[in-house]
Amino acid sequence: MTPEQIHEKLSEKFGEDIIALKGEELDPFIQVNPARIFEIADYLHTSPSLKFTSLMCLSGMDYGVDSEPSLGVVYSLHSMERGHKLTLRVDLPRENPQLPSVETIWHTADWHEREAFDLFGIVFAGHRDLRRILCPDDWEGYPLRKDYVVQEFYHGVRVPYQEDWRKYETLEKNTERGHYVFKFESKVPHLVEPAENGNGDTKKAGE
Repeated sequence: MTPEQIHEKLSEKFGEDIIALKGEELDPFIQVNPARIFEIADYLHTSPSLKFTSLMCLSGMDYGVDSEPSLGVVYSLHSMERGHKLTLRVDLPRENPQLPSVETIWHTADWHEREAFDLFGIVFAGHRDLRRILCPDDWEGYPLRKDYVVQEFYHGVRVPYQEDWRKYETLEKNTERGHYVFKFESKVPHLVEPAENGNGDTKKAGE
């Protein structure tokens, strides 16, 4: 089925909760009401004529601080049985962005929703294990938001951590390094002084 045919079928079933079809885009998508995403997803998954059994990707989006709406989620679906594809999109506010989880419909959504939660702060209600997946649990902020500001310290370590790797200075020499990073001087092979190789020539270690 084409996106236009799927849009017509969804509109018959869900009415105004199917907001728009953007068929002129390079990747056509159907925009839907985020509050109804679970019911819509379940219908797409189970309807005999649609059979979208594969969630290929779920991606968080940030359209910009001054945009309205500000955040979004994109669902890329595929039916191996019917051979058609579909992209769904929901838009969300920047403050307290929430929508139902589809993790129980497509298990692929488990980690994808956790990633969108971790990096964009989007809450997927009903997810059975919604927690950060890339950042530590106590990390501050959401790194893929366009207004994200990196915290200055994390457990005593300066973030972002900047170092001249050719110096490997001790903590006593460089107090900006934080409290838990390389207290003692170290050496790496490509920085070792040139040594003779047995033929009277010299070369750096590792060459």
